[in-house]
Amino acid sequence: MHKVTASNESLLRSGAEGQEKPPRHRGIVALTVETPTSSKTRSDLPPRPAPRWNTPEFIFYLIVFIIVVPLLIKVPVDLSQPTHPNYVQYHRRLSPGWIGGREVDNSDRQYRSFRDNIPALTLLSIGHLTTSKIYSAVSHAFSLPQSSRIAFSAVVSLLVLAGLHGSSILKILLIISINYWATKRLRASPFAPAAIWTLNVAVIFLNEIYDGYKFASIHSSLAFLDSVRGAYPRWNVTFNITMLRLISFSMDYYWACTKRPSAAHEPRNEKDRVVLPHAMEDYSFLNYLAYTIYPPLYIAGPIMTFNNFVWQMRHPVRVPFRDVILYLVRFLVCVMTMELILHYMWVVAMKDTDSWRGLSPAEISMVGFWNLIVVWLKLLIPWRFFRLWALADGMDAPENMVRCMANNYSALGFWRSWHRSYNLWIVRYLYIPVGGSTRPILSTLAVFTFVALWHDLSLKLLTWGWLISLFVIPEMAARQLLPPSKYAQEPWYRHVCAIGGVFNILMMMAANLVGFVVGVSGTRHLADQLFGSWQGLQFLGFACVCLFIAVQVMFEYREEEMRRGIYRRY
Repeated sequence: MHKVTASNESLLRSGAEGQEKPPRHRGIVALTVETPTSSKTRSDLPPRPAPRWNTPEFIFYLIVFIIVVPLLIKVPVDLSQPTHPNYVQYHRRLSPGWIGGREVDNSDRQYRSFRDNIPALTLLSIGHLTTSKIYSAVSHAFSLPQSSRIAFSAVVSLLVLAGLHGSSILKILLIISINYWATKRLRASPFAPAAIWTLNVAVIFLNEIYDGYKFASIHSSLAFLDSVRGAYPRWNVTFNITMLRLISFSMDYYWACTKRPSAAHEPRNEKDRVVLPHAMEDYSFLNYLAYTIYPPLYIAGPIMTFNNFVWQMRHPVRVPFRDVILYLVRFLVCVMTMELILHYMWVVAMKDTDSWRGLSPAEISMVGFWNLIVVWLKLLIPWRFFRLWALADGMDAPENMVRCMANNYSALGFWRSWHRSYNLWIVRYLYIPVGGSTRPILSTLAVFTFVALWHDLSLKLLTWGWLISLFVIPEMAARQLLPPSKYAQEPWYRHVCAIGGVFNILMMMAANLVGFVVGVSGTRHLADQLFGSWQGLQFLGFACVCLFIAVQVMFEYREEEMRRGIYRRY
């Protein structure tokens, strides 16, 4: 609704279309507010309104921030004390910590698998980068063709894959070979997209049902292969990411067969690298293999398209060393922020043991809110680690998260900036082919149904996907009823938009609590606490006022970005 973002097209599409040429400096994404792959530098925008930071309105907002933000921190810290009555319900989930003599809440399985393996992943990344740098030096000394880099990368990737998954590398290679064979057989057939999608979705379902398969189930003589497990034997957990790359190759090849340009030209920017097809011989099994199992992006992404990957392999992006170091510093700051939260706010353990039951509405809300912050950070940190690894190797993968979770008031904008590389993948390979902005409801439902099932085959996440599809409808309708072209100059418009932003935030929180935190029953209990008592209604009213103020500050923050020449679509 707000005038800064109301010019966006309908859901998701604007994440991939209409981007201008990024700034000439192509080193790093997300080191500063000028983020080439997530923003646009605009010189044609009209002058922005004068800053409101020093007005009485925003001075009042600042005072509220000074009072409320410390309370947001104090409440979960007070709950996370050994002296609290609920401590006995979850203390077994805590582990010895290293900050201030506190225990650490390392109970989230997904983040624990990354946190506990940071030393091993660091050694793996150093080994890979060292090997890559040695090859680059040798390649330069002997004037090897640039195409040899892909062959070298494929060999190293196979060695890394064998170390990670042991004998399961055979299963992975079989699956990706079947996809390659099917893609090449189908070529430009009109049935190719449906067939490729059906094949790959079926594979992730079968991977889940048969838990990665067992060699012994094929034949008893193969049982010994099950004992060759590798450092990360659960290959099927990470294969969902790999599946996205399989579809990317297949669809890029299909479009290369059916939509050849009249005159080939080199890509000028990131969008060109994604959409411009290669010569037919570039869609080879070697390039496909190097892309599918490229070590820095293999485990968790970010997700690059096949076209983009091959362009960068042939013409590496120059990433200044200074920018890599700055990105490393930002990564370490994120890790330390997470460590402080896990040491002083044991909200994940409370959530997993239902220890939040019996708390006041304000306390339950803070447990839910900080669980959402943990969800954001536990995804942000691995994504930035692997992107840092890729950047150090000269590969400019998209930045996945370009705004803090708490700096969003638009449901549409939130999903564009959360797991951004996945969003861009969804736009290119699902949203637009299904109908895009010409059939927004159908496209949105298809997108979030797939997203939910891709994350996990569970009713909880399927419910989450449908809730998201439902919750974006009011914002889409409001943009049609109150277009900024007609009302942006009205003094009341900004405040009406802020009210809409409050409802967006509440709905986004509710949907994500269902999908990633307490599930349907827990969210229902929270709603009962908020709406079933006078104390709950008082807190809800106070929270809405605070959110209204926060949205106003977000509006002004985006205005400040545009005053600096930066225009983001979310």
